[in-house]
Amino acid sequence: MTLLVALAVVLALWILANCKTSRPDGTLVPRVHPYRRIMQYIMPTRAESIVLFDTYVRADALLAYIEKARTRFPIDITHCLVAAVGAALAAVPEMNQFPAGRRLYQRKQRHVTFSMKRAQGERAAKLATVKLALDPGERFPALCARIDREIAAERSGARTYADKEFDLLGSLPRPLLMRGVQLARWLDHHNLLPGAFLENDPLYTSVFVANLGSLGMGAGYHHLYEWGNCPVFMMIGRVEERPAVEDGRVVVQKQLHIRWTYDERIDDGLTARHGLEAVKQALENPEATFGNPDQSSDDLAA
Repeated sequence: MTLLVALAVVLALWILANCKTSRPDGTLVPRVHPYRRIMQYIMPTRAESIVLFDTYVRADALLAYIEKARTRFPIDITHCLVAAVGAALAAVPEMNQFPAGRRLYQRKQRHVTFSMKRAQGERAAKLATVKLALDPGERFPALCARIDREIAAERSGARTYADKEFDLLGSLPRPLLMRGVQLARWLDHHNLLPGAFLENDPLYTSVFVANLGSLGMGAGYHHLYEWGNCPVFMMIGRVEERPAVEDGRVVVQKQLHIRWTYDERIDDGLTARHGLEAVKQALENPEATFGNPDQSSDDLAA
């Protein structure tokens, strides 16, 4: 009898866990096309769900904007990339969805994660990641200042939350670490992972941005991590002169090459096109997106 009661309790808990649809970081999308629902089962991982895209951004206006804005506040291409992604997520909210537990969720906030070298110019310097929650009302100079503060904190040498977490996990015996990761995956699948854990993890994010151009490299295609729920990876190469066709003539343009890895399960190809095109339009029309750099930074940040 005691065994039957224990089995009944376990079964009840299993049913409750599978019925839980609420998450700290997302809201369940109530109506999903049957085709997109079945995709969660026939393509359960991000590795088998990726679609690859290329975008070429005409960079003349962006470079001119950066040069002009630098007289007002610190700015570089990374600041513009983060802000452009934020503008695209606002314009195309379907781009800010993610699959979890064979369901589709709308993320509650717009998050952008970007990677950087901890020590500038050092070949062997460790990589660090910064995860930002984007505020819809935040002005561009204020966003740039916040990005710089996060970068300064990562490069200060102080131990960050991620450092402490990695040290703790790295100290565990391999079998225990493996079981711990499996437990975390199970909890996440059943929407039981605590919100504090999701908030601090850089791979629970809307878009991951890697600016290889800052290292003088070209863009590459990046995998989507199975850990976390990031559905879009954005890799950016250095600004290069490339041939382009204008009015039937071949001309040389300065272009920014972006390569995307996109989780097909979050929405259809048309949504992907609108989202990626929104990033391109934001970068090619920086003044309309980020504000007039002739205004003072105090006015823009007000």
